[in-house]
Amino acid sequence: MAAGFTASARRLGIVSGVGTVFLSALYTVPLLAGLLSLPSPDAPIGDPWFSMMEILIILTMPFMVGLMVAVQAWASPETRVFSLLALVFMGLLTGLTCSLHFVILTVSHQAEFAGQSWLPLILSFKWLSVTYALDILAWDVFFALAVLSAAPVFSGSRLARSIRLLMIISGALALGGLSGVILDDAQFRNIGIVGYAGVFPVAALLMAILFYRARSPEAGKTQPRLSPRDDKGAFDQTSS
Repeated sequence: MAAGFTASARRLGIVSGVGTVFLSALYTVPLLAGLLSLPSPDAPIGDPWFSMMEILIILTMPFMVGLMVAVQAWASPETRVFSLLALVFMGLLTGLTCSLHFVILTVSHQAEFAGQSWLPLILSFKWLSVTYALDILAWDVFFALAVLSAAPVFSGSRLARSIRLLMIISGALALGGLSGVILDDAQFRNIGIVGYAGVFPVAALLMAILFYRARSPEAGKTQPRLSPRDDKGAFDQTSS
């Protein structure tokens, strides 16, 4: 733990980790409901489940950024370059995926767009479309680079080593989702989904536990109290 891991950074890490876990678990509700409602495996998830998933993704991203800010504060001077790299990639992921999902939520449902023949090629969330390709870039590339960059920060205790291992597994699985692009088969992207929707929330939970157990450098430090004798002496010295 670095000296820069203050009480504020500790609280941010705990809140961000718990928030990431909670919203990720909540995301599985519309996901499973949407999958069960599909007429065929190739059909996209429809509303209201799809819109609920979009909103939850947007709500989750600030917590994931906050988690990486806490990781940056936790990092030692030797590993801070990796934590900074992780924070940059997480910021890229957040900006790109939030923009995509917000546009889909607001623009794609408008009557002016709904009837356009080119809409499935631009704003539909299935392969092939521009939106889907950019989302792959966000999660299978930027997310993977973020967690793989953050992994070296955690070392020492068994809990920290477990976090590092989960981060590596999560990033490797996310990169594995790129096989769907290479093979031109979106089903292979499920490999990446396991990484960031399944493994990463577990790592986030362990990070929250790690931060909860930590004490900031200034914790327990209090200013010495002056006894009445010392207080009088200090006053006399000041007066003289």
